[in-house]
Amino acid sequence: MPKKVIIDCDPGIDDAVALCLALFDPRLEVLAITAVEGNATASHSSRNVQALLERFDPPRYPRLGVAESPDGAPLHELDHFYGIDGLRDCGFSVSMLQNQHPADKVICDVVRSDPGNVTIISLGPKTNLARALKRDPKISGMIREIVMVGGSIGGVGNVTACAEFNMYYDPPAAQTVFDSPTTKTLIPLDVTEQVVFSLDFLNELPNETTRVGKLLREVLPVSFRLHRQRIGLEGIHLHDPVAVMAVLHPELFQTEEMHGQVDVGEGAARGYSVFDRRCFPSSRPNMDVATGVDVSSVRAEILRGLKYAGQESSGQES
Repeated sequence: MPKKVIIDCDPGIDDAVALCLALFDPRLEVLAITAVEGNATASHSSRNVQALLERFDPPRYPRLGVAESPDGAPLHELDHFYGIDGLRDCGFSVSMLQNQHPADKVICDVVRSDPGNVTIISLGPKTNLARALKRDPKISGMIREIVMVGGSIGGVGNVTACAEFNMYYDPPAAQTVFDSPTTKTLIPLDVTEQVVFSLDFLNELPNETTRVGKLLREVLPVSFRLHRQRIGLEGIHLHDPVAVMAVLHPELFQTEEMHGQVDVGEGAARGYSVFDRRCFPSSRPNMDVATGVDVSSVRAEILRGLKYAGQESSGQES
């Protein structure tokens, strides 16, 4: 039986790759994709989710949830790595949808429709998850598991000196999720940054005559160029697909139980994730945290999944 999942994301080039993997993998049944503000504004994120879904045209269409801006978004303009729209301003066209529903409502509805069997894959800020838990507190006991990207065990960030982007963008939401009595696995920067794809990766993507291959070949070269120009890396990180692999192949990850907290202040430590790793911690663990990964196997599984998605999306995009 396929594992039932909700994907909460803020596309994002690496979100696009993660969606591609999940939508075509027969081991996953994507019940809903919910947009969250982060890599792009709420409206852009919502539009990107729909645009990617229409471009991929997977065998089964999930429900969609639209994003709403968090109350505590950063006070200053963030330097968005992948352009204003999160997909390097490609301007993908979308059809007009009627009866759009807020992301947190969709999460609650889908979890309640099959209690205990829905895993949430959280790829962006935790705004939607926190709002869903507030809207319907009882769903905390109905979620099978939350697998989420974010934080840094070592205290080195990617948006500030100490904060990872997803935690920085909406710290109170992240803390709400950390505190919730849900089963949680966190995939931090310390792990996702170990998985690097070299330029040869472009040659191994599905053919451009497939819907998946056409889109990935449009957006991924931009990612390579920006990683080289902005952070001096001759390769790219794909943080969000690593989280999908953690759902599909948990055996490729090492985890430890830890107690995690997020700095919710507005100072230099905003979004700083703190994990109590003492031999005798004063607080009980509230999540599993990935501490290691089989890098070569995860890379190989991501590539295998993209090739399969290419086979399943053969034919030029109309």
